[in-house]
Amino acid sequence: MNIFFCGIGGVGLGPLAQMALDAGHTVAGSDLVDSLTTQELRELGVQMKIGEQTPAYLQQLHAATPIDWFVYTAGLTPDHPELIAAEKLSIKTSKRDGLLQQLIEDSGQELIAIAGTHGKTTTTAMFVWALEQLDIPMSYSIGSQIGFGPSGKFDTDSRYFIYECDEFDRNFLKFNPHISLVTSIDYDHPDTYPTEEDYKSAFRQFIHQSEATILWQHDADYIHTRESSAWSLHPDETIQLTLAGEHNRRNATLVLKALERMKLGENINNRNALATFPGTARRFEKIADNLYSDYGHHPAEIAATLQMARELNNHVVLVYQPHQNIRQHEVREQYTDTIVKNADDVYWLPTYLTREDPALEVLTAAQLTRNISSDKVHISELDDNLWREITFHRNEGYLVLCMGAGTIDSWLRAQDLS
Repeated sequence: MNIFFCGIGGVGLGPLAQMALDAGHTVAGSDLVDSLTTQELRELGVQMKIGEQTPAYLQQLHAATPIDWFVYTAGLTPDHPELIAAEKLSIKTSKRDGLLQQLIEDSGQELIAIAGTHGKTTTTAMFVWALEQLDIPMSYSIGSQIGFGPSGKFDTDSRYFIYECDEFDRNFLKFNPHISLVTSIDYDHPDTYPTEEDYKSAFRQFIHQSEATILWQHDADYIHTRESSAWSLHPDETIQLTLAGEHNRRNATLVLKALERMKLGENINNRNALATFPGTARRFEKIADNLYSDYGHHPAEIAATLQMARELNNHVVLVYQPHQNIRQHEVREQYTDTIVKNADDVYWLPTYLTREDPALEVLTAAQLTRNISSDKVHISELDDNLWREITFHRNEGYLVLCMGAGTIDSWLRAQDLS
């Protein structure tokens, strides 16, 4: 097939484009900005247009070689010029799940899905890492850059497909996995799930659609599921590995239990493989001495990542950029001293705005931090003053953790990190 990806540099479409190449399809695409993903795909010979997305490029490619499938990111609006052009040209259109389903169906591979509010990316990468160490062929898709391979890979000889199965846009309900791992469940994505019960119901349906599921008992209790096919673990079943962070050890436990159920590898070999897991980009990623970047943007993720940071350093400073105002209206009461108990100081930034409801009041940093001790919170901006504070704390030997899914990471990497 000849496939065009609109938003080819995204965390979902980039790996999928790589997989389509691996499966023998011809790939082209477009995106608004260049990125590491678009650069990697370009090096593989993928044609693409970076910048304003107009119908002309799509029409030009289609005239030369007819495009069979137009795949677009979930954030694309119905009036997007490339999407309208594709429909006028009678090209098949779908979001990423449609093509992914086709690849899996055509290959006959068994889908191993990793879902959950937090920890999906890391746990998917752990699974991929473990199978690589065990020399077991696989296809996979991970929503982040990893240091030990591409974000997406399709092996036509593989029996298994490892997939980071996101609940946003109800993506995970498009699949019927062979085995599912659920890392954690906390109400999120209010733009997709208007109520907490909607969110719980979606996870219940996902578990029902899975042939087997491994999750934690407290998550099963939270969503009120009693699926007979679900294997619920208790906290005392957490396998103690030499991995920093209690949440990482819990996620690794899910992977080990899945490998055990799939009868893959010996227990000791599997543990040894996971103990050497190198991590992923933007998940407690070390940027420089005493400086880490993390994608987390939910109170539960803040608490878990700060706990991991304290295992490495007795003095931790958090720099936090909330993500999406509509989400902040749902979680604002969860920002408490308990969440940030492992941080000595907290530098709080304005919320990064995306996919917003214009009728909602934009909550200020002062409103969001009213339940946190005032002597700990410093309301800040992404500016030179903040960088001076970060530099001071790093020089004093503190671990500085910068968290958020907005612009904080790109701002951080643009600084002088020497």
